[in-house]
Amino acid sequence: MKVIRTKEFTAQRAWGALDIANMNGITTRLHWTNEPYKWHINDGEEVFVVLDGCVEMRYKEQGQEKSTLLNVGDIFYASVGTEHVAHPQGEARILVVESEGSV
Repeated sequence: MKVIRTKEFTAQRAWGALDIANMNGITTRLHWTNEPYKWHINDGEEVFVVLDGCVEMRYKEQGQEKSTLLNVGDIFYASVGTEHVAHPQGEARILVVESEGSV
């Protein structure tokens, strides 16, 4: 059993994570960051939930770069092959659900 107070979580570096659960190869992790990630494509699907802060999510559709602003409670779903990068606007705490070992 775990109770996690997400607003209290901070990592020692950008995109540092707290492992919450691993259910049959699907990981759930809480990330803290104040810096952008890198453009990437996950090995599988990804669910990205903003728990605190605001994140500009940039992604590509048919080679065209697009962007959307994610606020607290917003969810970004990256299907297989979706190239994307998260740019927090200040500090953000994000819940990520994805295949174990994914980028």
